[in-house]
Amino acid sequence: MHFIFALTVFYILGNIMTTHTWRVLAVYMILAANLSEQQALKQACPSCGTSQLCNCSSMGLDFVPLGLTAKITVLDLAHNRIKHIRSQDLQQAVNLRVLQLQSNKISSIDEDSFQSLAKLELLDLSNNSLAHVSPVWFGHLFSLQHLHLQGNSYRDLGESSPFSSLRNLSSLHLGNPWFSVIRQGNFEGIELLHKLWIDGSNLSQYEQGSLKSIKTINHMIINIRSINVFSDIVRDLLHSVAWLEVRRIAFSIAAEMQLLRVMSSSFAKKISFRQTLLTDATVPELVTILEDMPKLVELELVDCRLLGTGQWKIQIQAKQSQTLRVFTIEKLSIEEFYLFTDLQAVEGLISLFRRVTVQNTKVFLVPCRISQCLLSLEYLDLSANLLGDQSLEHSACQGGWPSLQTLNLSRNSLSDLEMTSKSLSHLGNLIVLDISQNNFGEIPDVCEWPKTLKYLNLSSTQIPKVTACIPRSLEVLDVSANNLKEFGLQLPFLKELYLTKNQLKALPGAAPIPNLVALSVRRNKLNSFSKEEFESFKRMELLDASDNNFICSCEFLSFIHHEARIAQVLVGWPDEYVCDSPLAVRGAQVGAVHLSLMECHRSLVVSLICVLVFLVILLLVAVGYKYHVVWYMRMTWAWLQAKRKPKRAPPKDVCYDAFVSYSENDSDWVENTMVQELEQACPPFRLCLHKRDFVPGKWIVDNIIDSIEKSRKTLFVLSEHFVQSEWCKYELDFSHFRLFDENNDAAILILLEPIQSKAIPKRFCKLRKIMNTKTYLEWPAGEEQQEMFWFNLKIALRS
Repeated sequence: MHFIFALTVFYILGNIMTTHTWRVLAVYMILAANLSEQQALKQACPSCGTSQLCNCSSMGLDFVPLGLTAKITVLDLAHNRIKHIRSQDLQQAVNLRVLQLQSNKISSIDEDSFQSLAKLELLDLSNNSLAHVSPVWFGHLFSLQHLHLQGNSYRDLGESSPFSSLRNLSSLHLGNPWFSVIRQGNFEGIELLHKLWIDGSNLSQYEQGSLKSIKTINHMIINIRSINVFSDIVRDLLHSVAWLEVRRIAFSIAAEMQLLRVMSSSFAKKISFRQTLLTDATVPELVTILEDMPKLVELELVDCRLLGTGQWKIQIQAKQSQTLRVFTIEKLSIEEFYLFTDLQAVEGLISLFRRVTVQNTKVFLVPCRISQCLLSLEYLDLSANLLGDQSLEHSACQGGWPSLQTLNLSRNSLSDLEMTSKSLSHLGNLIVLDISQNNFGEIPDVCEWPKTLKYLNLSSTQIPKVTACIPRSLEVLDVSANNLKEFGLQLPFLKELYLTKNQLKALPGAAPIPNLVALSVRRNKLNSFSKEEFESFKRMELLDASDNNFICSCEFLSFIHHEARIAQVLVGWPDEYVCDSPLAVRGAQVGAVHLSLMECHRSLVVSLICVLVFLVILLLVAVGYKYHVVWYMRMTWAWLQAKRKPKRAPPKDVCYDAFVSYSENDSDWVENTMVQELEQACPPFRLCLHKRDFVPGKWIVDNIIDSIEKSRKTLFVLSEHFVQSEWCKYELDFSHFRLFDENNDAAILILLEPIQSKAIPKRFCKLRKIMNTKTYLEWPAGEEQQEMFWFNLKIALRS
């Protein structure tokens, strides 16, 4: 509509504007119209933006959205409220392959609505309100392969064929509850169909020859009630249908069966009856008709109902069909099934059957004579019935099922595994056995099985463990959904093992199952598996470990990231392999998780930290030793101790004239020269010497500080030995805080020998300062100068 409007305006304005302006405006308006339509399409159907698939189903649309382009190949407009398909709706969608319009309210379609859809392969118009079918709709659909027209309201297909131009048509679905007439010529132009489905539940008129134009129909499904009409249809399909499926028909009166005698000439290879009613009176007639079909291979009864107990009023005179090999019964309802025990009448019909399926039909016993008549039977499916241990023993009697290779007894009432195995042990050709979903509960240690058995399904049988009851000849074993906690059976030939939905915490050992090719441990309690476990299965090609709660440890992740075969071997990788812990990565795909160095090598990191701390401490000790940190600490402690004491002892507590600090190497001069000179002077001086006057047992720091406090002066006898002596160092260390904090001249320095101030340790900063700023006494070498030295020292002590 936008495009048409644009062209109209473009024409009007073209008469009054210049050529150049006219062209520019035309281009602008066309682009604006296209852009507007694309925006409208995106609003109506967001998925149609950039994708080739345009899904507009169930969006409440009342019309086909505007802006459909050639880029779209699949358009889904199902389950909306569209009533009318207009000519321009699909005009631009020239590359459309699939058009789904089912379940709308479409009642009218313009004749050229599908004209541009030459590449369309599937058109679904089912479940709408079309009152007629027009051949014009399909005239240009040269590539159409699948056409669905069922569920509308048309009563017939018109006077001619609506499908004559559909040369590539493969499947056709048509009919509805009001569909009542099929005329000659309705299917003209169609020669081959893979599938033809006709809903003719109320079909009352069929013109002979209407379907005869179709040369080959692989699968014909007809929903019909009238036996008369069905007979006429069958007559036209005698040589064209390979598989005839009849639904909702009732064979209740024996006289009506005569109309179906025409079926005996049909070349159909398979006949299916669904939702069909049978009686004791009609079964013998139907069997006689089917027996005469020259090419019938398979007969199928699905969801049918039988009124009777097998007491046939007319004895079946079996000719024994030479072609029928496959017989299937699914969900056959027999109201009095418990009375249905005598099948003697069909014994002659079944000896050539190779495949028999009787599912969900309340079978509680197969008579031994029937089993013995099934001489050619290779496949037997008795699943979802009522067979018990005793009835199975009777059904699988000696001589019964002599050629059987595959037996399905799942979903029955078996409870004794030992008895089950023994009942089947004589089946010398049995290869595949499915006894899943029975309630065995316990498993014996020893069982007797057919020696040829290679496949055994014991899933969902409530067995608590696996024992040597499992035959060693198996190549495939399924023990899923049994709450098994371990698996350690010796099965040397096993190739496939299914352990889904159990309680395993680790992969089973590879040694007992050396030839394993496929393993499923899905939905167990598996936390991880190692490289060694994975590589121990030398022939493993498929491993399904999905849906487990994986602990994404560093070892597990390292293995996953570096194992090249993971993507090829793991089933469901990577989507179904999710971390459960650590908490930080819970819910993330295993393959996408990368843990940090700290998380992966915690012990190594802690060890490195410890070594680093040790090295730092060692470095600090070395640095402290070099830069005398210990000295500073000790001095700080001594200073704090001294600070708690009075600044200076009261005069009455002063006991000494001087405290002498000296090196032990200088003790000879101090004790024999200086002490003699000073203590024998007039008046004598009282000196405090550490050797003589320190209180025994008292802490040296307290002794030093007390001695300094009780002395008026402190004599430091300096020499090379003094500055190198540890004792002198500590003595000076512990004293110089208190000594120099008072800023007095209590310190007297005696230099025994020449010493540079630079030789004094840097930590003795105040001592170095005194030596640089104050006069000190230097011990002379000559005797005449020594008199002056003593004189000056005595004056200093008395000052």
